[in-house]
Amino acid sequence: MEEQQDGGRPAMPRCYRHPDRETGISCARCDRPICPECMIPASVGYQCPECVRGGSGTGRAAGDARPRTLAGGTVAADQRLVTKVLLGINVAVFFAVLAADDRSLLGALTMLGYAYDPAAADWVGVADGEWHRMLTSAFLHQEIWHIGFNMLALWWLGPQLEAALGRWRFLALYLLSALGGSALTYLLAAQNQESLGASGAIYGLFGATAVLVRRMRYDMRPILVLLAINLFITFRVPNIAWEAHIGGLVVGAVIAYAMVYAPRARRAPAQYGTMAAVLLAIAVVCVIRTVELLGR
Repeated sequence: MEEQQDGGRPAMPRCYRHPDRETGISCARCDRPICPECMIPASVGYQCPECVRGGSGTGRAAGDARPRTLAGGTVAADQRLVTKVLLGINVAVFFAVLAADDRSLLGALTMLGYAYDPAAADWVGVADGEWHRMLTSAFLHQEIWHIGFNMLALWWLGPQLEAALGRWRFLALYLLSALGGSALTYLLAAQNQESLGASGAIYGLFGATAVLVRRMRYDMRPILVLLAINLFITFRVPNIAWEAHIGGLVVGAVIAYAMVYAPRARRAPAQYGTMAAVLLAIAVVCVIRTVELLGR
């Protein structure tokens, strides 16, 4: 991007007429960022004053339509709400794990393909029907440095994506990225390998941010450098579930592309269809791996 804020957090788009105001809204005609003061309701979305004055807009009375984000979501007063809720859930689960007297909570939530548990005298894991592990593991951390790094990345990347996509689209992006990371881990990692952490979802935000930066025509070098550094760490540092990182990255980029590049006239079908297709692909991967493990 062209500038950084808050100790390195990528800057949100700023209104081209009021550079001091951050915004997640863009003109439906010229795609330039505009703040609520500059929004003029048009037949589709909102347009900036210059487009309307130039005869390219079809202005309507204020209040005829609600302001929309770049991806078509509703503009909310607090554009960091979902980010803060996700951060709070991760922190709450972290302290719950610390407060537990044994590994029972950790063992029940972590990502695990299929393994024999001597304590339970039974087989456990996703292949045994514990599908919740694919999502609960994405809110699970053991070390302070692990949750610290992931939550810092969430706070840097989350608000700008939430502002550009809208709350529900951002939440869907986060959760599907987490599931994508778990699915690739389930498919490629050893069946008894345990993994945990929000890294799959965070890498999904990295992929989505790269797509958003491209869509806004900002300088992509900062996000690409940051992504390259994180990928280097992923493959060079031992005991990191690289499958979760790559799975989340790919899913995040695919969903974000559908959200910000979908044709305006068919935006909702394209967005929901892409999310459904990604969820179906995740389900297919899980079924294939489950059949493989249970058939051994």
